[in-house]
Amino acid sequence: MTAPIRVLVCDDQPLIRTGFATIIGAQPDLEVVGECGDGRAAVDLAGRLRPDVVVMDVRMPVLDGIKATRLLAGVGVEQPVKVLVVTTFNLDEYVYEALRAGASGFLLKDAPPAQLLHGIRTVASGAALLAPEVTRQLVGRYAARIRPAEGTPDEVGLTPRELEVLRLIADGLSNAEIAARLVISQETVKTYVSRILTKLDLRDRVQAVVYAYRSGLVT
Repeated sequence: MTAPIRVLVCDDQPLIRTGFATIIGAQPDLEVVGECGDGRAAVDLAGRLRPDVVVMDVRMPVLDGIKATRLLAGVGVEQPVKVLVVTTFNLDEYVYEALRAGASGFLLKDAPPAQLLHGIRTVASGAALLAPEVTRQLVGRYAARIRPAEGTPDEVGLTPRELEVLRLIADGLSNAEIAARLVISQETVKTYVSRILTKLDLRDRVQAVVYAYRSGLVT
């Protein structure tokens, strides 16, 4: 049997933390290996427990979720941990910073349990998770604050089709939706996404969205 996905839950609200842990722990393929109420504890526990995924709140005492995410998954971290940020609409500016800090995705706190479980499994698999219905609101609203990236997609060798796919990723479309929009197969979309990430030296779709906004492809 495949080993269960090991999850660390970090949220400063005990009721939410317990609720998440209960939902996650009831799944046969998921295991809650720890719980904590602040970012510093999350970093310390992650170092000891080596979870596959950290479910991370943003606004917490001692060390907030953004700084904790940067320590767990940011640039230069030798053994990065996958982080799934769970937030609310009124914290959207922090979500953008969390994505830049290295988070693999985000969900809203009022998402149904099935979405939380799907998010954990998606992030654990190495894929990125963006909630399509809020991608433009969360990232686009703060695009004006983003410093322009050095260079443009043209300068790094993206083809016109790859640029088109990158824009659709930034719009929050899934592979299936991109395939339908461009009338191509999902496998072809996966190939384009892989090429885009490789050419731009990006880790996942979340970073691709951030790049698209920083380079001015999406406004």
